[in-house]
Amino acid sequence: MSKVLSRIGRRQARQGAAAGVVVLGLLLWWLLPLGEDPPSGTITFSTGTSRGVYQSYGAQLRDALAKDMPGLTVILRSSNGSQDNVERVATGGADFTIAAADAVQLYESRHPGSAARLRGVARLYDDYVQLVVPRDSDVRSVADLKGKTVATGLSGSGVRLIANRVLQAAGLDPDKDVKAVEKGINNGPQALRQGEIDAFFWSGGIPTGGLTDLAKTFAFRFVPIDAALVAKMHGQDSSTSYYRATNMSESVYRSVQNGETVPTIAVSNVLITRTDMDPRLTEWMTRIVIKSRDDIGSRVHSAQLVDLRTAIDTNPLPLHDGARRYYRSVKP
Repeated sequence: MSKVLSRIGRRQARQGAAAGVVVLGLLLWWLLPLGEDPPSGTITFSTGTSRGVYQSYGAQLRDALAKDMPGLTVILRSSNGSQDNVERVATGGADFTIAAADAVQLYESRHPGSAARLRGVARLYDDYVQLVVPRDSDVRSVADLKGKTVATGLSGSGVRLIANRVLQAAGLDPDKDVKAVEKGINNGPQALRQGEIDAFFWSGGIPTGGLTDLAKTFAFRFVPIDAALVAKMHGQDSSTSYYRATNMSESVYRSVQNGETVPTIAVSNVLITRTDMDPRLTEWMTRIVIKSRDDIGSRVHSAQLVDLRTAIDTNPLPLHDGARRYYRSVKP
C-alpha cells in the first residue's frame, strides 16, 4: 500500500510540476514573444525637465528596455514638456515621447500635416494641475492671482498651456493681469521658497518629487481649481475636452494637505511615436511598458496607474500598428 501511495504521490508531483511549467510558459508568452530575437538599434526618447515625472519615468523605462532589449540604445533627451515633445516626434527630432492629450490635440489642430504621422503606443497615467502658494498667502482662488508674480511653466511645456487656460477661465489675462515668469518644477519650488514668486503652476503625475522635497523645508498649500472653472475651460477650444474635474487625494502630500482633498484638473498622458517606427520594436516597447509597470511604479508612483485595460485608449491618436499587434495578442 505504501508503495502504491508513493507512486501516486510521485505522479501527482510530476503532474503538478508539468502544470507549473505550462503556466510559466503562458506567462512568458504573454510577457515576451518567444523565439524572437529582441529588436536592436538606437532610439531617442524625449522626456521633460529635471525633477519632473516625464524625466523620471523615461529613465526607468530605459532601464526596463535594457533588460529585455540589450541591443537597443535609448538616448534620453530632456525637454520643456508636452508641447516640445509632440513637435519633436512629429518632426523627427525624437522617436518616442510622453505628452499630455491636450497638447497632442492642439498640435494636431495647428499642424495637421506633420501631426498625421503621430501614433499612440499606450495611455500611461494622468497629470494633475497643482497651483502652489505659501501657506500664509492671501491667494485663496485662481482669481486672487491678479497682480501677483506667477510661474506659469516653461515655454513649450504642457504646464504653460494649461496654466494660461486656467487663468483665462478665471477671467485673467495671462499677459496683463499677472506677472508671468518662466519657471518649471526644476526651479519653481526654490523661487517660491525664496519669495521671488507668489505662486507657481505645475501639471504632472502625483506625487511629484520636486513638491515632495519642497514640503520638507517649506510650508505651502494648494489653491483649489473647482469644477465650475473646468467647465468654463471646456469652451476654449477642442483640446480642452481632455480636461476633467477631479480631486487630488488627501494622501498625495500628507503633510501639506492635512487630510483634505484638493479640487483640480486631470489630463491623461500618452506614450507616442510615428508611423514610420518599426512595428516590431513598437510591439516590444508596448509589451515592456505593461510588463514593467510594477517595477517602475515602485520608483515613480504615477506609473502604478498604467493599466492594460486603459492603455489601449491613446486618444486623440490612433494606435501604431506595432502597439495594436501587442494588444490583440493579449486580448482575452
